[in-house]
Amino acid sequence: MNRIALKPYKIQSYKKQKQYPTSSIDIIKARDVWEQSNKGQGVVVAIIDTGVDTTHPDLIDKIIGGYNFSSDDGGNKKIYTDYNGHGTHVAGIIAAENKEMGVLGVAPNCKLLILKILNRFGKGSYNGLISALQYIKKWRGPNGEKVQVINLSLGGPTHKDELYTVIKELHTLGIVIVAAAGNEGDGLSTTEEISFPGFYKETLSVGSVNQQLAPSIFSESHLNIDFVAPGEGILSTHLNGEYVELNGTSMATPHVSGATALALQLIKPCAPPLIPAQVKYYFSKNALKLDFPINLVGNGLIQLK
Repeated sequence: MNRIALKPYKIQSYKKQKQYPTSSIDIIKARDVWEQSNKGQGVVVAIIDTGVDTTHPDLIDKIIGGYNFSSDDGGNKKIYTDYNGHGTHVAGIIAAENKEMGVLGVAPNCKLLILKILNRFGKGSYNGLISALQYIKKWRGPNGEKVQVINLSLGGPTHKDELYTVIKELHTLGIVIVAAAGNEGDGLSTTEEISFPGFYKETLSVGSVNQQLAPSIFSESHLNIDFVAPGEGILSTHLNGEYVELNGTSMATPHVSGATALALQLIKPCAPPLIPAQVKYYFSKNALKLDFPINLVGNGLIQLK
């Protein structure tokens, strides 16, 4: 099987252009560290997904570059427009900049590299994912910037040696890879549900909790879950300059990617191969412990301090 896809997600409701509170960033205490972290200034987060609404007012100034690996637009590499909405929603959770009528992301001063591997139907290939990850290794921004965080709100059922190899290479380079645990959970901690690349130990595997901080019934369970973050009723950017509430570990994952952009400004990074471990230690030390099995919530709820 050579197909990879969005983790299934649920649209709760659409919102027209209007200012709304973004409570999920407060659940992880992002605002508490904005001053010290300069809201993620100087950090580049790569989003590997369905592309982005490049004209959305809350995102237009966040995009530092992009590349299309999908079949959309005849495979034109320069067009990474989102026709699905998923990638735009993920981007907003990480970095949306409230233009007095929108939403706020976790790290609104970070920049986004948009790598589109999934088409308008949310479908793509492992080869596309591997190519995007390889692209990150050599990518440089206009001022020599490098990717420091990768968001993977997607997955597939199959381990691929080539995928695991590039994940390990990026990890050694000091890039923090944040991946969705998956949405095929049955609500039972006794079931092991595995999705790749989120099962790899070199990633931060993210599960979802609801607003009561209980594991979302759809959130997959396995012993490589590292942390959980809000993943239900998450309001963020969507197509045509609008906003939508979505559910899924796809929504929990960018909370952790944005938190990583902030954490990188709070810790003192050492040698690149140790940076992912430093970030994981910072999150583990500060996580809110939850009274649920470890294979559902890992080290607990992401908290920034």
